[in-house]
Amino acid sequence: MPNTLTGTPAAAAIYAQVRTRAARLAVRPCLAAVSVGAQPDDRAYLRSIAQAAAGCGITVRPVPLPADCAPDTLTDTLRALSADGAVHGVLLLRPLPEVLRAQEILDTLDARKDVDGMTTASLGALVTGAAGFAPCTAEACMELLRAHGIDPAGRRVTVVGRSLVIGRPAALLLTRADATVTLCHRKTPDLAARCRDADILLAAAGAPGLITTDFVRPGQIVLDAGATALPDGTLRGDVAPAAAAITVCTPVPGGIGSVTTALLLRHTVQAAENLRHF
Repeated sequence: MPNTLTGTPAAAAIYAQVRTRAARLAVRPCLAAVSVGAQPDDRAYLRSIAQAAAGCGITVRPVPLPADCAPDTLTDTLRALSADGAVHGVLLLRPLPEVLRAQEILDTLDARKDVDGMTTASLGALVTGAAGFAPCTAEACMELLRAHGIDPAGRRVTVVGRSLVIGRPAALLLTRADATVTLCHRKTPDLAARCRDADILLAAAGAPGLITTDFVRPGQIVLDAGATALPDGTLRGDVAPAAAAITVCTPVPGGIGSVTTALLLRHTVQAAENLRHF
């Protein structure tokens, strides 16, 4: 097994599938990307999505909203996009300002277009195993393991971080894959020991450099789902470089993030298929 688990194999396979499926549709799939007070890293992410989408026959429609956007404005925007027959998927860039984080606001989006699994309906489907879209980054963790031939079944997995974007959804997906999952957070006692004991460690706390050499053991499989933009524009993962060097770890960038973008586009095509645009 290589020392680095890149996202390239998984992303390449997904993009090939997306191009084929998009070409079969009678319309060009469209992803609306809603941003609130777009930060430099948001703009960079949107550019990367648009570039990848163009190569797959998918249109990305930016929907920028001001930083002081009122809850009613975001609600109206999500409702309008839900009703827009030319839009098949909707991405809402997060994190959002505190005033906009109420779940009832997110739930105004039609779950059939919720390609990043943020609505209550999508998260409920993840729990029950019903049809729906999982959060892309959580699903990307599973796709990356699969691409590298790593089966989590029967393995001990520690997930650090309990957000609805990565941690909790990933724990559900791993449990569904027959892993034995421990979900940790800021109040977990002796976090380092729980991380070291795992066969697979998923770092999803959004805390740059949190996972040091004290948290890992040589050769351990480590998925770094943290990607924090630093003031100089670079991305830093949750796993410190020294810890990554002694484990089998995903890089940041070039790891889970690249698979996340590919899955976002696959979900968009699937949403277009589900809406019967053939």
